[in-house]
Amino acid sequence: MQIYLPIAEVSVNAFLLLGLGGMVGVLSGMFGVGGGFLMTPLLFFIGIPPAVAVATEANQIVASSFSGVLAHFRRKTVDLRMGTVLLTGGLTGAAVGVLVFNYLKSLGQVDLLVKLCYVVFLGVVGGLMFIESLQALRKARKAGGSPAPSRKQRGWVHALPFKMRFRTSGLYISVIPPLVVGVFVGILSAIMGVGGGFIMVPAMIYILGMPTKVVVGTSLFQIIFVTAFTTMLHATTNYTVDIVLAVLLLVGGVIGAQIGTVIGARMKAEQLRILLAGLVLVVCAKLALDLLLQPTELYSLGAVGGH
Repeated sequence: MQIYLPIAEVSVNAFLLLGLGGMVGVLSGMFGVGGGFLMTPLLFFIGIPPAVAVATEANQIVASSFSGVLAHFRRKTVDLRMGTVLLTGGLTGAAVGVLVFNYLKSLGQVDLLVKLCYVVFLGVVGGLMFIESLQALRKARKAGGSPAPSRKQRGWVHALPFKMRFRTSGLYISVIPPLVVGVFVGILSAIMGVGGGFIMVPAMIYILGMPTKVVVGTSLFQIIFVTAFTTMLHATTNYTVDIVLAVLLLVGGVIGAQIGTVIGARMKAEQLRILLAGLVLVVCAKLALDLLLQPTELYSLGAVGGH
C-alpha cells in the first residue's frame, strides 16, 4: 500500500512505516530512549530526505516516549525533580540546536552534518556502552549479584556547588551536571532528530550515578518535552514536518512502547545495556558505509548533469 508523503515528496509503503514505528516503540519502552537514533537513519535508508526525517522523527518520539512514560509512572520509576532539571537544560539546548540547523540548511550542508553527527555519536556511545556492559556482566557473574554503577562516582560530581536532593533516585548532588547533560541532549535533539536517550541514559547512569530502573522513566519524561519543543521550532521555521509520515510512525510507536516496557521490566539492567549498545553499533556501521560509498554515486550524477 503505497502512500505519498507531501513534504518529503516521496511515495513509501504505509505498512513499512507502521512496522518501523512499532519496532522503535518497543526499543523506546525497553531502554528509555526516544528511538530517534535508530528511526532517523532508517528513514534515510528508505529515501526520506534528512531534513524531513529529523523534524518529523522528533514528532514521533513525543508519542512513543509519552506512551512509555505512562507505564513507568504506574511503577513509580520516574524522578520528576531530576527530569525537570534535565528539561530546563534540554529546552535551552534545543533552541540553540534549531538555530544551528537553520543556518546549515541555508548553506545547504545540513544533510551531511546530520549523517556525520550520527556516525560519530553512535560509534562513540555504542563502543563505550558495549565495553562497559561486558565488564558489568563479568563482575555480576563473579560477585553473583548486580554491581552498582554509582559506587565509583563519589568524585567531582559530588564536589560541585548548588546541591539538590533527588529522593526518587536516592541522590544528593549538584544541579550543574544534569543541566549540562540536558543542554547537550537538547542540541542533539534539534540537529539529529533524536530524543537523546542514547546519550542521556549512559550519562545518567555513569555521570550522575542514578539507579538504572529510575533512569529509563526519567529519561523518557524529559525527552517528551524537549522533542515536542524541537518539533514546534522545526515546523514553524523550516516547514519540514511531514504530518502523514508522523502519524504512521506515531501509531506504530505508541503500540510498540507499551510492549517494550513490559519486556524491559523482565530483563536485567546489564542485558538491556549490552543489547542497546549492539543496536547502536549496527546502525552506526550502516551509516558510515553509506557515507563512504556515496561519492561514487554523486560523481556519476554530476557527470550526467554536466552533459
